[in-house]
Amino acid sequence: MNQKLEAWKNSLKQKKICVVGIGISHLPLIDYLVACGAEVTACDKKTEVELGETAQDLLKKGVHLHLGEGYLSNLDGEVIFKTPGLRPDVLELLQARKRGAHVTTEMDVFMELCPAPVVAVTGSDGKTTTTTLIYKLLSMAGFTTHVGGNIGAPLLPVIDSIQAQDRVVLELSSFQLQTMKHSPQTAVVTNITPNHLDYHKDYQEYIDAKKNLFLYQNVCDTVVLNMDNDVTASFAKESRSLVRGFSRQKKADVYLKDGKTIMVGDEAVLDIDEIKVPGMHNVENYMAAIAAVYPLVSKEVIRTCAREFGGVAHRIEFVRELGGVRYYNSSIDSSPNRTINTLNVFAEPVVLIAGGKDKGIRYDDLGPAIKKHVKALVLIGATSKTIGEVAAKDAPDVPAYYEETYEAAVRRARSLATAGDVVLLSNASTSFDMFPNFEVRGNLFKELVNQL
Repeated sequence: MNQKLEAWKNSLKQKKICVVGIGISHLPLIDYLVACGAEVTACDKKTEVELGETAQDLLKKGVHLHLGEGYLSNLDGEVIFKTPGLRPDVLELLQARKRGAHVTTEMDVFMELCPAPVVAVTGSDGKTTTTTLIYKLLSMAGFTTHVGGNIGAPLLPVIDSIQAQDRVVLELSSFQLQTMKHSPQTAVVTNITPNHLDYHKDYQEYIDAKKNLFLYQNVCDTVVLNMDNDVTASFAKESRSLVRGFSRQKKADVYLKDGKTIMVGDEAVLDIDEIKVPGMHNVENYMAAIAAVYPLVSKEVIRTCAREFGGVAHRIEFVRELGGVRYYNSSIDSSPNRTINTLNVFAEPVVLIAGGKDKGIRYDDLGPAIKKHVKALVLIGATSKTIGEVAAKDAPDVPAYYEETYEAAVRRARSLATAGDVVLLSNASTSFDMFPNFEVRGNLFKELVNQL
């Protein structure tokens, strides 16, 4: 029995708890807290009408609702579960802390109570693919493995089913890490570049949030760091745990030898020709994953996974070929750096569909990549003008077309592409100007392409 978990569950009985944010990830949490005997108030900016059946279901379960513009007023819970996207320094949360409330998150409580070893991944790019790889490798090696955080289902509501001999793999964003007070047994930082500066006060705050992944580790734990990235490499001197570095450019604990073979020390583990998903950034993802699981996971399992794993949806996802033109969906590319990495995968001329909501990041570095790889630009969304200006400066010979809808953008891209070209959705921006998330954006793109 997980005595720590049982004690925590017993402490919830008749305790007043506020859950801020009635999203998909918090609904199972609310059910779990109610089942533990807590008095739960669910708070959300949406109105009862906007929540629809969700609000009625919660009321039937005895959950109190605090909705609308003033949803953060009167946070009177002894414990407050904050949604990750809400800054921890908003006035109402500061006031709640001052009166003695414990402000936390579903993920921080899970990390504190989880009985199984945890591998957690963060980074500006590559974290979803790396997390998925680690999950697959551990599962293929025979472990009962649970995946959560930014991907998979919320894990605190199912923590009772997790056994000490299992493995847990998490993908964690800077939003989740900013208030984190617990670190995993194995922490993986893929890379750090400017990101989410529309949320964080500045780049340093973003970096500091990422550091929480390993700052609470002990000497028995491990942190995996990208030694080719100046920021992540600098984390090594701040770690009290074992550091395992990976590098494409130099010798490290895990490194790329002669541009062909992933090595662990002096041992050859994987030839990159065996990796099914394209791009050198995916070689880095494999190195990060190998550093996290080898030798717990054998070379044979790693090689089998490399040959079979076709990638994660919306990440350079092949959609179809039509008239000799291949269409790819990389809607996950919500920053210029991600789009640059994706463009570097292709040797063929690219018709690039890009644009979306700004995250407060400079787009200057995107210009040279457009000049090198892009045949024509189709721009849409709030950042279309910004990207167009960068392209005009660094790639004046690349024509740019501006469209209002994705239907028009896909039709335009088709008209510009000829046999041997690639049409690529890689937005270099978030989806929130037009869509609730990048999955909806990518799915629309795939639907439109398949209708051509």
